[in-house]
Amino acid sequence: MPPIVQSPLLACFTISPVPETATTRLDRVLAQLRLYEHPLLNFSARSKGDGVEIIIQFKDASLPVHTYYFDLHPRDLDHPQFEWSFQRQLYDALHDYFCEMFIRTPQDRAERREKES
Repeated sequence: MPPIVQSPLLACFTISPVPETATTRLDRVLAQLRLYEHPLLNFSARSKGDGVEIIIQFKDASLPVHTYYFDLHPRDLDHPQFEWSFQRQLYDALHDYFCEMFIRTPQDRAERREKES
C-alpha cells in the first residue's frame, strides 16, 4: 500500500470550530423550550447580545403575576452539555419565579403589623 502523502497546501490550514451566532444560539434554545410544556407557564426566548434571554410568563393573564426573565450566556449556550445545563438553569429559574410569586410570607409579619397600627 502506498504511503499517504499530505499536500503542503493542506498542511497550512487548520480546522477550528465555527463560533455560534446569536441566531444559532437562539434557535438552539427555542428547540429546547419546545420540549417543555407546563400547565401554568408559557416559555419564550429572544436574542440578547451574544446570549439569549428566556422569558417565563404566567398563562392566566387575569392574575397580576410578573413576567420572569433570565439570561443564558454564550459560554453556557456553546457548552457541549448545553441540554443538561439548560434544564438545570430552567428549573432554578422556575424555583426563583415561584418563590417571587408569594404575596405573603412570615418575613412580612412585621410589615403587616406596621400597616395595621
